[in-house]
Amino acid sequence: MNGQRHAHIGRNRRAGVGRILGALAFAILAVVSTPSQQLPLSAWLETALRQSRPDNLHIIWVYFKDKGSATAGRAGASSALSARALTRRAVRARLPAEAAVEDLALERTYVEMVARYVTRLRHQSRWFNAVSAEATAAQVRAIAGLPFVSHVDLVKRYRRPREEPIEPLEPQPRGVRAESRATRLDYGTSFMQVAQIGVPDLHDRGLTGAGVVVAVFDTGFPNLSHEAFTRVNVAAEHDFTTGRDTVRNSTHSHGTATLSVLGGMHQGHLIGPAFGATFLLAITEDVRSETPVEEDNWAVAAEWAERMGADVINSSLGYLDFDLPFTSYTDRDMNGETALTTRAATMAAARGVVVVSSAGNGGFRADRNTLVAPSDGRLVIAAGAVDVMGNRAVFSSVGPTADGRFKPDVVALGVNAKVASPSGPDSYALANGTSFSSPLTAGAVALLLEAHPTYTVEQVLSALRSTASQASAPNNLLGWGIVNAAAALDADLTRPTLAPLISERALGGR
Repeated sequence: MNGQRHAHIGRNRRAGVGRILGALAFAILAVVSTPSQQLPLSAWLETALRQSRPDNLHIIWVYFKDKGSATAGRAGASSALSARALTRRAVRARLPAEAAVEDLALERTYVEMVARYVTRLRHQSRWFNAVSAEATAAQVRAIAGLPFVSHVDLVKRYRRPREEPIEPLEPQPRGVRAESRATRLDYGTSFMQVAQIGVPDLHDRGLTGAGVVVAVFDTGFPNLSHEAFTRVNVAAEHDFTTGRDTVRNSTHSHGTATLSVLGGMHQGHLIGPAFGATFLLAITEDVRSETPVEEDNWAVAAEWAERMGADVINSSLGYLDFDLPFTSYTDRDMNGETALTTRAATMAAARGVVVVSSAGNGGFRADRNTLVAPSDGRLVIAAGAVDVMGNRAVFSSVGPTADGRFKPDVVALGVNAKVASPSGPDSYALANGTSFSSPLTAGAVALLLEAHPTYTVEQVLSALRSTASQASAPNNLLGWGIVNAAAALDADLTRPTLAPLISERALGGR
């Protein structure tokens, strides 16, 4: 049950498993009874243990040394992938079409043993060969002594410094066309947000995102009865914060707003770029928590989406703000290889999934970048925000990455973007943030993939960059500039190599 929260493992185990666990328990006693034993705890975790009370719970990653009996064959991993995922890998992936080592299931006895020593298991990650769990300091040290455990680290957590404002919009008289030229569709007052990035031209060519699967990671989608979603096709949904297969019970509507910008469709009011796409909806941020963004939720959601056959992931989350005692990353970690969500996005990209992420709302800092993970990834399309005139939004995060690369990659409207409002089934609002430039960009990507289904992640990135408004002079404020989806569709590309863009270390699980 990869990607779901778990209760304690039941006591009814087969005799063979029981003997294995018994032998492992004996090994644990031998290890933990030696005080001088060097335990494989990260510096972050050691600090947290020293500063906490004995009964405090820590959210941790437990990494395994190997995959045990699973390494004997890969058939099980391939069977866990959907037909769409296998097809996408065959066409777009850097990896072989069959399952990679990272796709193999975790060794069941390892998971069961860890479950006996923690307060609660949270998630299992095939890609990172690890489980996340909640454990006390004593439990952490016992787990670290398990013979099959490689190391133990903290699950990094982010906090939201502020909510992105969503302002109610006065009802628009029906039948009023707000666009400045004739188009096949009536966009109403949402015209400018799609016209700025060249989307109506692609709609006029008949492209809608049909046949493309887009995963949307957000906080909740409670108002899917809104008129903008009459045609929305949701193939699957999962709440990674509670383990439920529904995203509609959340009271937080940020996901409803981002989904409407990406794939909403109600003529005369709101039309998103990819209204004909198929969607996978995932809650990866727990708004009930003081530190709602926990990286294990995002990482296992990426695995789930890839396994389900997603072509595109849109992540309108990641409000990175380093503030003790939250265990987060700093600007120095925005190097494309450190943050776990960035590494998960990289592994999704290696499997042919185009990941689009909000660059962040950290604004400009002359002394450092203000990016959020996973937007620092080399193959992640980081979307910054501009206003309707093409001016950079003051809140839009800037680069360079810690290793000197330009970021964001491209920009789209993130000031007064029109969205579906949670206040009623026919209400709309205006919203600000890179949370809304990201789904506009992801929608454009879906149209590119509909027209060019064999485009690799690198080719999509190259098409967007080479045709954006400042392609000849990129910088760390707007990247390569405003997306031009029509020009990107017609770009003459040759397949670039992945090797210079991404290291083998970034592709690995640890």
